[in-house]
Amino acid sequence: MSAGIAALLHHATESGGVPGAVLLLGNAEGVIAELAAGRRAQGGAAAMTPDTVFWLASMTKPIVSVAAMQLVEAGKLALDEPIARVLPALATPQVLEGFDDSGRPRLRPATRPITLRHLLTHTSGFAYDFGNADILRYIQDNDLPRGASGQLAALALPLVFDPGERWEYGISTDWLGRAVEAASGERLDAYIAENITGPLGMADTGFGLDPGRAARVAAMHRRGPDGALGVIPFAPPPAPEFHAGGHGLYATPRDYLRFTRALLRGGELDGARILKAETVARMGENQIGDLRAGIVRSVIPEMALEILPPPGIDFGWGFGFLINRQPLPTGRGAGSLSWSGVANTYFWIDPGQDLTGVVMTQIMPFGDPAAFTLALGCEIAAYQARAARA
Repeated sequence: MSAGIAALLHHATESGGVPGAVLLLGNAEGVIAELAAGRRAQGGAAAMTPDTVFWLASMTKPIVSVAAMQLVEAGKLALDEPIARVLPALATPQVLEGFDDSGRPRLRPATRPITLRHLLTHTSGFAYDFGNADILRYIQDNDLPRGASGQLAALALPLVFDPGERWEYGISTDWLGRAVEAASGERLDAYIAENITGPLGMADTGFGLDPGRAARVAAMHRRGPDGALGVIPFAPPPAPEFHAGGHGLYATPRDYLRFTRALLRGGELDGARILKAETVARMGENQIGDLRAGIVRSVIPEMALEILPPPGIDFGWGFGFLINRQPLPTGRGAGSLSWSGVANTYFWIDPGQDLTGVVMTQIMPFGDPAAFTLALGCEIAAYQARAARA
């Protein structure tokens, strides 16, 4: 297995497709492969390694979703009661229905309350600015801070549909992190350290960059007009007003594989249990009925490029994860869990075939063709090698 995937990684880095990349594979029994190639920064000296630190971006969301489900298990949060019980700011949500002829937003009260279930499944009505033109305009017209600013005012957005009406990717998990704080009485970073990353031995995972993580962080990259990669300035907000449950964590691939392996094992790893097995199973079930998930639109191409799903594949959503309802052409089985981060980090968990993988690069925008092709190639090679051993 390792030789074929190593060749993919080295070709991608030596051809200039990606500056550096890491792939880790594991199953219920342990780590199957740790492979890395290239450099942490284009033109830099430091080699890419499995303990390089990456901005997880939206791969933060599954961890925060686990935190919320821990509090459901503890009876401190409930899936279907109004979330305003713990988050009064969401007691009277407004729905944005476009703008009138004078440019003023057309707002109306939502027809039903937002629940924890809505936040976990991206059916709350909240959207992202890079994926919804009306929300982007609302932010610009009202001079609101962008989501990456770390300012609480960035969360003061209207909905774009009534809760439960459809699936749309957005700031739901940032609000979910606020709910975890309200229900636990702890800051999100402290709660996750005590209840998830600490028990699982994920010592290099945390919000922002402390000196230890900063010393091993991979640089962020973007392609120039000629297609060549270059390092771009990128850093977390220095003093955020809140920890962003939707995108704020940094971690190593080794740490993240410990998290995915814990879920593959039903919520336990090396004697540390973070969730009951029945809760993990529930998180991995489609929770949005016939709604379709997974297509993320982009109105800001420098942030994300749209990736269309493979033909004939329907996607649902569990509590924090995308779920493919049919087997994927890569070899991934139906009912697998996955998601990704905007800087081209990827993971999947395939319970039916006892395989989980983590692929990480640091390139903007999301969907960069070279990074996405590498992630797909690594997944295909992993399943081909698994089939050859069977």
